[in-house]
Amino acid sequence: MAVATSDSILARSLITDRRSTNFGLKNEVCRGKVVPCRAGGKVKGKGKGRVEVKAAVQIGGLEEVKKAKEEMGLDVVSEEELREKGFLGMRKTKLVCTIGPACCSPQDLEKLALGGMNVARLNMCHNTRDWHRDVIKKINQLNEEKGFCVSVMIDTEGSQIHVLDHGAPSSVKAEEGSTWLFTAQKLEGSPPFTIQANYEGFSEGIEVGDELVIDGGMASFQVIEKVGNDLRCKCTDSGLFLPRAKFSFWRNGKLVARNSELPTLSKKDWADIEFGVSEGVDFIALSFVNDADPVRQLKNYLYMRSTRVLAKVESLESLQKLKEIVEASDGIMVARGDLGVEIPYEQIPTVQEEITHVCREMNKPVIVASQLLESMIEYPTPTRAEVADVSEAVRQYADALMLSGESAIGPYGQKALSILQMASSRMELWSREENRQSILHQRRLGVSLPDRIAEQICNCAVEMANNLGVDAIFVYTKHGQMASLLSRNRPYPPIFAFTSDNGTRMALNLQWGVIPLLVELSDDDVEANISTTIELIRRKGLLKPGDVVMVVSDLTPTHINSTAFQSIQVKTVV
Repeated sequence: MAVATSDSILARSLITDRRSTNFGLKNEVCRGKVVPCRAGGKVKGKGKGRVEVKAAVQIGGLEEVKKAKEEMGLDVVSEEELREKGFLGMRKTKLVCTIGPACCSPQDLEKLALGGMNVARLNMCHNTRDWHRDVIKKINQLNEEKGFCVSVMIDTEGSQIHVLDHGAPSSVKAEEGSTWLFTAQKLEGSPPFTIQANYEGFSEGIEVGDELVIDGGMASFQVIEKVGNDLRCKCTDSGLFLPRAKFSFWRNGKLVARNSELPTLSKKDWADIEFGVSEGVDFIALSFVNDADPVRQLKNYLYMRSTRVLAKVESLESLQKLKEIVEASDGIMVARGDLGVEIPYEQIPTVQEEITHVCREMNKPVIVASQLLESMIEYPTPTRAEVADVSEAVRQYADALMLSGESAIGPYGQKALSILQMASSRMELWSREENRQSILHQRRLGVSLPDRIAEQICNCAVEMANNLGVDAIFVYTKHGQMASLLSRNRPYPPIFAFTSDNGTRMALNLQWGVIPLLVELSDDDVEANISTTIELIRRKGLLKPGDVVMVVSDLTPTHINSTAFQSIQVKTVV
């Protein structure tokens, strides 16, 4: 019986035989028993849309399989991890690395990719567009020539009134008691103890005695004199001064309000966005988002393009309008450094957990960023507290973790990435062993009937996959919708997302537990897709007899009379 369709949902669902219920599941999956699935009861409408759950089918010894490409689109890092650790040992938390002068060579980028970098982040605050173009070219070459799958993200600079630069390419130490000049004048070279602000009115309303805090507490100064628009300040807490550091002013324990009427997207931001689109970047992260309007504006501009829009939550205003910002965006970055400037330190852990929960509830990927391994900008080993912080973000089921200065300017970026990889893998294993899968009070996302059906299928499929102990979930997807819905439920087995759309593949790089593969798929023959892809993986020696996979699909048939199943299938390899 046909049902209403949307752009990313299947056109048909089959009627389940009511007699095929109450079978033993876990011990029967390889014996061809029918597996039941409840998809939320009856569906209102002219007919009854129920979900077919096919029996476990033996797929070995196929006589005819479509001729496939020599490469099946699985990146070399995932393939090696699968060979070494097996399906359940694969890391699910994604890793983002900020690219800077310390890691921009082809050799360093390749080492980061081999170390598990899923997304390379370029901050448009730093370096020239030619520099960024060169880095993007190098990443694309790695993907094309060496079989990696690394997505590219750019951060907009935003209308920042609080950025300082000491002129040096790396960090500078500010010693307690030293005196520094903060100025908006354009300076030649790098005069000692002189800091340049990027906004001429940076000192407006500031008084002698106010506290100037660098990067949320990396170093602190007290204003001891105002000279025109310049400030002379004495260092009260020594610390590191990074290039283009962010600053805030405090008075009597309260944040001094700054000019908040500047637009979120400046002229430079629009030029950077146009640059990013022309270079084919996969994500654009908007800085200083205080409401949903600039997100919607950018998404309208990017209409019909595959580039996704992330919103950076880094201000008190963004917290107050969190849900509308999450709903408007394609994902969220929790910029804890800037956020920690505007809210008390003790609130950061609970705010981070709340943002992560809201994003998962609304099916949007979330990146936990800033100061994860901050000490590794200088030192070769992290503090134990930093490792605990990383593990807590993984325990909260954040989609991704991000390195900033650790990889961009630090000498130990590759080691920092390996620590993220090891800590996240260990915490994922511990969570699974301790059965600490968080319970998500399912918020219904779908409005149309097909969207609701797809959502129920994914909820049901993950519950079945966990209970049956399947080795992997295979999803066939055009735009990534069902892959993200499966990821939202945080299943134990990894999700292999097969797509023929490269934009979808690169976007799924940010989704928890999803391994995206670029393959040619048929819109009209689901069974051919399944047979072809399973045979491809088996030929590579990544599937062995006895492995059990769960299969779902959201491909829309191109012909009205095509047979497409909105189904859950369980298949065992022989």
